Amino acid sequence: MNNVFASKKTINIGGELYFFNRPWVMGILNLTEDSFFDGGKYYSLPKALERAEQIIEEGADILDIGACSTRPGAKLVEKKEEIKLLLPVIKEVKKRHPKVIISIDTVWAEVIEPCFDNGADILNDVSGGSWDEDLFSTIAKLKMPYILMHTNNTPDKMQEEINYNNLFMDMCKYFSERLLKLKDLGVKDVILDLGFGFGKTLQMNYELLRRQQEFKDIFSLPILTGISRKSMIYKPIDQSPKDVLTQSCFLHALALENGADILRVHDVKQTVDCLKLYKLYKGFEE
Repeated sequence: MNNVFASKKTINIGGELYFFNRPWVMGILNLTEDSFFDGGKYYSLPKALERAEQIIEEGADILDIGACSTRPGAKLVEKKEEIKLLLPVIKEVKKRHPKVIISIDTVWAEVIEPCFDNGADILNDVSGGSWDEDLFSTIAKLKMPYILMHTNNTPDKMQEEINYNNLFMDMCKYFSERLLKLKDLGVKDVILDLGFGFGKTLQMNYELLRRQQEFKDIFSLPILTGISRKSMIYKPIDQSPKDVLTQSCFLHALALENGADILRVHDVKQTVDCLKLYKLYKGFEE
């Protein structure tokens, strides 16, 4: 299978080059009422800004802001509602912290542009460009780094019918097709997300965790891992999302050993502390 991007160990964000010479932490800020772990906690602007400050102070490399829950069974939010929730937070965070890197978690081109214009740096898209035909051309126009995730359907349907001929090969085909389209449009900075929990069984999620490095070897792109407090962690041990911090950190270590460059997490301080030890173990240099 041919690579469509040169080997990427850097990402261009707003004209500045950043290096993946050590693992990054992406802190999650959910502006939703129904996210699976912290839905409703940061729905108001003051609470959202308080959470953003906490994420930044605890050492996250990226602040990931989303206004639409993508938990299994969730319905997509109206575009105008997303914009209404996102823009005040992005504007105020950038005002307070001009250098902070913000990723915006949306699937709509109409939402991306105003967010980009007000300070969003990266698009984190759970749809793989499948739900909005203007999305790829929009990120190409904006020269915006793009997180390309694998999913089989919208959140309300993705767990209803999980059917792959061969999970690994089907996902490679999915990524290859989209990367070719992005390359043709001139998009240069892409990060892959295998989409843990999005249209996969428990066993499939763990297969992908074991095989992350294979995707990295094939596509020569950075890998983002989003497994924090997900059902693949809490269901096998009969716990709830709030009870699996230790287990999440354990699987994050496995993710790093299997090629993850970015960890998308709810628990920033604990992950940053673990990474300090991991970097000593691996001999990473800043």
